[in-house]
Amino acid sequence: MLIADDLGQLLEILPDFIRYPLQIHSQRKVLIEVVMDLGRKPEARFPKGPEYLSSKIITWQDLDYSIKRTGNFSGDNRAGIERTLHRISSIKNRQGNIVGLTCRVGRAVLGTISIIRDLLDTNPSILLLGKPGVGKTTAIREIARVLADEMEKRVVIIDTSNEIAGDGDIPHPAIGRARRMQVSRPELQHQVMIEAVENHMPEVIIIDEIGTELEALAARTIAERGVQLVGTAHGNYLDSLIKNPVLSDLIGGIQYVTLGDDEAKRRGSQKSILERKASPAFQVAIEIHDRNSWIVHESVGQAVDQLLQGVNLWVQRRKLMSNGSISIECEEYLPTTFVSNTGRYHSKMNIKNLRSSSFTTNLVNIKLSPDYPQEQNSEKLQKASYKSSFCRSSIEDVCSIRVYLYYINNAQVQMIINSLYLPIIITRDIVKADVILSLRSNFKHNTKLKQVAKTRQISIYTICSSTSTSIKRALVKMVNTNKVSNYDWNLALQDSTPIELKTLIETRMAIEKIVNGKQQSVELLPRDVNLRKLQHKLINFYNLRSRSFGEEPNRRLKIYPK
Repeated sequence: MLIADDLGQLLEILPDFIRYPLQIHSQRKVLIEVVMDLGRKPEARFPKGPEYLSSKIITWQDLDYSIKRTGNFSGDNRAGIERTLHRISSIKNRQGNIVGLTCRVGRAVLGTISIIRDLLDTNPSILLLGKPGVGKTTAIREIARVLADEMEKRVVIIDTSNEIAGDGDIPHPAIGRARRMQVSRPELQHQVMIEAVENHMPEVIIIDEIGTELEALAARTIAERGVQLVGTAHGNYLDSLIKNPVLSDLIGGIQYVTLGDDEAKRRGSQKSILERKASPAFQVAIEIHDRNSWIVHESVGQAVDQLLQGVNLWVQRRKLMSNGSISIECEEYLPTTFVSNTGRYHSKMNIKNLRSSSFTTNLVNIKLSPDYPQEQNSEKLQKASYKSSFCRSSIEDVCSIRVYLYYINNAQVQMIINSLYLPIIITRDIVKADVILSLRSNFKHNTKLKQVAKTRQISIYTICSSTSTSIKRALVKMVNTNKVSNYDWNLALQDSTPIELKTLIETRMAIEKIVNGKQQSVELLPRDVNLRKLQHKLINFYNLRSRSFGEEPNRRLKIYPK
């Protein structure tokens, strides 16, 4: 990464007894800010913690020395140094006199958004979340430069406190060819946002620190006009934004909905539930918890729906490694606030998530599945990565059967699954289901559900009554129908290396989901001769045909349905 911080210009506005210790300080390249409070010792803040720069006490003269060398303070008590990215914030007493200064170091970090460079190619509106000082402004400054210079888009920055493009009339070179609109007063930011769309025909609008209801409404208006948005907001997690009544409109807003008796019974939920009101203004949300580790929600609307339902969801954790590569790992996000809509599930990780993202590679070599963050039913927080060896549950997770329930209580079925330790996952999306379990009296009148099951070749199990005995019998029959009893998975788990386990998992998923599930042939990934022998052995236990084709090292198997 290339870092430009113009630190010397910030040090020039500080009194000598503060400037000299910083000039020779070993950690000056990672300096966050300098704090000057009247009657106190000057303090420098670094990532590892604060430290005093001098034993001398700050006086009125020291504050006046720095104030005279900065720009004018605006309505939000912020000023800057012309042609730099530094921010000087003031603290005033009741008479309006400045009694404290926070001198924040502004840095242009080129390359910081390589961690999400693939997302920019799909042109989504992106919302960055994080606590103050975590690097949100630095990130959107670099996003503005990439969009304007590398992708040649018309980019307009709404710069309320001149923190993105620097103080003065001439923008800082860090924003590239992007244009900057300054805001005379912070409370007018929403008006400038609308003005930018109406007057300057932008393809992308960059907004820092969306914090008021009017700004959230303006963001929604801009999104509805087809303009790509990139903005930031304070909040550590996506669910904290849902709970914020001022900013919840950014992610669609929430409302209480009252269900009918039949619908509440079908969902297995209460009658009064929380639901999203509208489409979100931002399609992608990124939680920045530290500078090199970001949580990505690729579908904000779906993530919000799952959080409101109290259902766990899968997210991406992207890490920038020291060698420049990007590690993308699968993590489970545990909602703890919105649990009124449904029971909590005790199911396990799906191989779709594991396969799509759980390895370390260069970002240019990875293609993430659009379904990646959509897994709903899981209880334990866990990371999946091929950097470490597989646990015993990994094999079992692949074999999980997805069941769609129709007119059967979710909580009752989940309790039976948990008590019998069955490899079954309850899904609310019929498209992802392997099996439909329904009451016979209700299912026979639903022609639409029958058509969906026939089109997608989904097995159907019906029971006469929703008693625990009937449900238990049906679930056990599902598991017995879908399992392979002759293959010793425990032995394979003990004696196999991680690459062998990965190969077995891939083969088993291909057989059960595609060959047996959809009656279609499937090609496996290229493997060496020893791994192909393992694949042949597993395929034989399923009584299926396969053949090898291609030249080494790209020789691979193709499996055919019965």
